[in-house]
Amino acid sequence: MMTSLTRWILAHKRTVTVFWIVVTLVGIATVGSAVGAFSKTFSVPGREGYATNQKILHLYRSGGDRAPLVPVVTLPAGVSVSSPTVRAGLEQIEGKLRQAIPGVRTASFADTGNRAFVSSDGRTTFVLAYPPPDNESFGNNTKAAKKAAAVLAGDTIAGAPVHVTGIDALSNQTGGSKGPGVFLEAMVGGLGALLVLAFVFASLLAFVPILMAIVSIMSTFLVLWGVTSLTSVSMIVEFLVALIGLGVAIDYSLLVVVRWREERAHGREGDEAVVRAMETAGRAVVFSGTTVAIGLLAMVVLPLPFLRSIGFAGMLIPLVSVIVAVTLLPIVLSKLGDRLDWPHVRSDDQASRSWTRWAQLVVRRRWVAALGAALVLAALALAATSIQPGSANVDNLSKHGDARTGLVALERSGIGPGALQPIEVLSSGSNPTEIATTLSSVEGIHGAVAPGGPDWRRGGTALVDAMPVADTTTSAGRATIDRARTAAHSVGDDVRVGGLGAENQDFVSAIYGSFPVMIALIAVLTFLLLARAFRSLLLPLKAVILNVISVAAAWGVITLVWQDGHGSNAIWGIAASHSITAWIPLMVFAFLFGLSMDYEVFILSRMREEYDRTGNTNAAVVRGIGRTGRLVTSAALILFLAFVSMASGPQADVKVFATGLAAGILLDATVIRALLVPAVVSLFGRWNWWLPPGPARWLRVEPSLPPRSAAEAARG
Repeated sequence: MMTSLTRWILAHKRTVTVFWIVVTLVGIATVGSAVGAFSKTFSVPGREGYATNQKILHLYRSGGDRAPLVPVVTLPAGVSVSSPTVRAGLEQIEGKLRQAIPGVRTASFADTGNRAFVSSDGRTTFVLAYPPPDNESFGNNTKAAKKAAAVLAGDTIAGAPVHVTGIDALSNQTGGSKGPGVFLEAMVGGLGALLVLAFVFASLLAFVPILMAIVSIMSTFLVLWGVTSLTSVSMIVEFLVALIGLGVAIDYSLLVVVRWREERAHGREGDEAVVRAMETAGRAVVFSGTTVAIGLLAMVVLPLPFLRSIGFAGMLIPLVSVIVAVTLLPIVLSKLGDRLDWPHVRSDDQASRSWTRWAQLVVRRRWVAALGAALVLAALALAATSIQPGSANVDNLSKHGDARTGLVALERSGIGPGALQPIEVLSSGSNPTEIATTLSSVEGIHGAVAPGGPDWRRGGTALVDAMPVADTTTSAGRATIDRARTAAHSVGDDVRVGGLGAENQDFVSAIYGSFPVMIALIAVLTFLLLARAFRSLLLPLKAVILNVISVAAAWGVITLVWQDGHGSNAIWGIAASHSITAWIPLMVFAFLFGLSMDYEVFILSRMREEYDRTGNTNAAVVRGIGRTGRLVTSAALILFLAFVSMASGPQADVKVFATGLAAGILLDATVIRALLVPAVVSLFGRWNWWLPPGPARWLRVEPSLPPRSAAEAARG
């Protein structure tokens, strides 16, 4: 089929070329509209925390999954929080906030008399101020935080300064607006890729994969713009298309162009060299792209709309790249390949001598190579067992500034950082005062309050806020939420528990409750696809297992670097997070499983080809690595540079995500594909190529029952 398709493409060069030129130009013209149409919201339908928060936002126009601003003051010794001066100062703070931020919902000791707003020594007190949403960006209220900081700057109560803290106030002090945009990051990644390609080809052919990447990326954005008219697409896809799309499109083009040069070096001319390259490398590209797409499409089993949208949309990235590689690239090679292969410094007539020697060494020392690689991967996989999916610890949002001072004041006073993410309880009939009293007695709760007035009681409902002592992103904070939920439900069936911490907890549960189903679906589909591609049962099983191990090792890296802080502070100046944002491990799995399978397909496809030619497993390993080693290393370096570019962005979550992808790609291309894979294939011998007639008929391919070769018989 690949032969027929390629010959048809070459027979209709002008039509295909015009089509891609038009699509690319329209994609460039509409990329701004596509990005603007991406969704900036999360949702966790069917979960109490999310449903409660949505109802709170609908009724009260604030709160729910939006964290409050928290002005904090620590009074001088001897000054009582009950003094008229302090009460007047707190009322003045609330008045200024209401004037600067219309619609803000506030409460403090001044208007409630509740000791939940006061530390045990009576010196530290705070105000809860819930502003209405000021943007769509994942529930942030950073604009309101800037207004609050400006309007309260220099304010004092009884001579003590007022510090405005809160999740958004802390985020404003991290310099989050600084850093390159996603397209500048893509350009940096593209420049790094061009340097690698220049080394690989030593000719003007280095520009061909870059051209294919531009066409693929712009075409993908155009298709996604159409998808947004049918369903929401998460803004995270913007990063994935620009940077992962860059790496994938270049990888696929690189494989085909290298094989085309090899065929020309072996005497094939003109379109015949193109056809032969597509029959071999083009076929591998189709299987690779399909595998990546399967890894992303499997996310549809998750019960979260934004992740399902990433699955559907992300699937388009490799598929569009494959389509470009098998339609436009053959035309470019046919019409311009000879002229672009200048100066012809490097020939692809022979396999790489250095990679051939490396493969021979691995085959001779296969047990040592396999055990050494296994030890490295086992150590990183062990580190991954302590990964804590959740959200960023508030202590790591900022290490300086007024908001940090306010947070430290809450922590030192014993009130705790949990006041930045109160548990918001919505009652539709039960007595709010009774709910507050019940929650106040819960272990881990500093205090609970049920303010009166229209800002806190509306539409037959009432709000109760409970302040945990611990940060709700920690295990202690999550345990406090569980206890508070149980206590609140005991008051009445109408009582529902929300707040940012509760929704985050629901988010983690929703993701990882369905995670095993996603892994199983990806593993089964990938196994079947590769069994057909390699005509083997053992090779696809090995590939699936090694890919899972590769992802576990990448998780280990982000656990060590970010969660435990062994590198995040030294490289980015960000302290240990103590948890990893919940969506990141999942996304790392979905993308790495498919991306790393690219290299597996590239290598094993060539090994299968060499085995069919020689009938000798060790010879197939040596020749396969000799031919693909430089290719896989270059492709991995290109992807690595794309992910390093992604990590240069201002968003901490994107940095963590990029770290996991970059580490996973490097580990996969070195420890696994250059060391463990050739060693294991050599150890398995003729069983690598075994496909009995029954499964072969089901897969609709020829069976593979290779006889034992003399070389394999000699080594036993």
